Amino acid sequence: MVETQCAARPVKAYIMSDLLKKFDYETTNDFVQVAISVAGIYMTFYLMEYVDTEYSLWLTWFLTPVIVTFLLPAVIIILIYISSIIFHLYRLYRLRVVAGVQSDWRHAARLAVCALWDAHGWLWHGYEIRGLENIPDGPFLVIYYHGALPIDMYYFIARMLLFKRRHIHTVADRILFKIPGWKALLEGLCVIPGTVQTCASVLKAGNPLAISPGGVYEAQFGDHHYRLNWKSRVGFAKVALEAKVPIVPMFTQNVREAFRTVGWLRNVWLRVYAAIRVPLAPVYGGFPVKLVTHLGPAIPYDPEATPDQLQKKVAQAIEDLIEEHQRIPGSIFLALAERIQERPKQKKSSNTKQLSNGKCQNGDVRTKQNGVTDSSQSDKAKVS
Repeated sequence: MVETQCAARPVKAYIMSDLLKKFDYETTNDFVQVAISVAGIYMTFYLMEYVDTEYSLWLTWFLTPVIVTFLLPAVIIILIYISSIIFHLYRLYRLRVVAGVQSDWRHAARLAVCALWDAHGWLWHGYEIRGLENIPDGPFLVIYYHGALPIDMYYFIARMLLFKRRHIHTVADRILFKIPGWKALLEGLCVIPGTVQTCASVLKAGNPLAISPGGVYEAQFGDHHYRLNWKSRVGFAKVALEAKVPIVPMFTQNVREAFRTVGWLRNVWLRVYAAIRVPLAPVYGGFPVKLVTHLGPAIPYDPEATPDQLQKKVAQAIEDLIEEHQRIPGSIFLALAERIQERPKQKKSSNTKQLSNGKCQNGDVRTKQNGVTDSSQSDKAKVS
């Protein structure tokens, strides 16, 4: 009995020793953790001001490019409101303007507004127009590709009025007339939410007119591949046939590199636009890329042509301008480099059949590969 108890004592002593060691280890570990926590809290409070300052500076530096790309489009909005203020001032002082400057105060206001936009285009984008020899003497219809913002049309109208004394009337979406402060400006610049009859009457009166068949849809949901989004719109063709005027195709190189719409949540923006007809896809950019407007040879009036045939002919002419002058897909960095040195687009091999941006079979882009026809629904084009 005594031997058994004596033999059990070393085991109990070993167990107690192990428990004490474990207790000491855990206690020491807890003390270390508590000490580290206290030191961490102390250092946090001690360096909080310094850390917050450095973090905020780093975060500002990191997010500045993103913020700028979404704020630069606001510059265009500011310029539009400045233009509107100019019109209001000229209307307010119209009696003095008529007596001392111009016989028509609206024309004087248009000249001032156009000078503002032409200066911006020249300074920020090095804007140019090529192909002015293709513009007819009488009334004509300009059909152009619509960028995320039609900044090229603003510059084109300004330069045509200042240097050619030709005022281009334009067709715009009705939603623009509902924006506060814009109505006077739009009316002064002869911007109309045109129907076929209204547009034809403008041309019959001897005025040139500009229409973008893609309109807001092309602006919001186009991309840097520069495919036409006209769908089945033939309204502009009906206008040209009714007014019996030639059509001048127009495309501005790098217009999608100046401003772009965001690619994420595209399906959401598309559904919203289809439901309420309000363009809500965010626009970013404002990059000082090189912008060059190219005017193709005028397409003469053909009384034998149908609206569908004329639509396809004009779409082909604009696609030819895109194919000749625009790198596809567009590159913002290359477009910026062209401000320093312009590099002509390299000609593609004639043996290689390229996929057209539109090849408008009423907007369907079709190619055949290994005898299989591929119809892309996303590339359907629309003409207003």
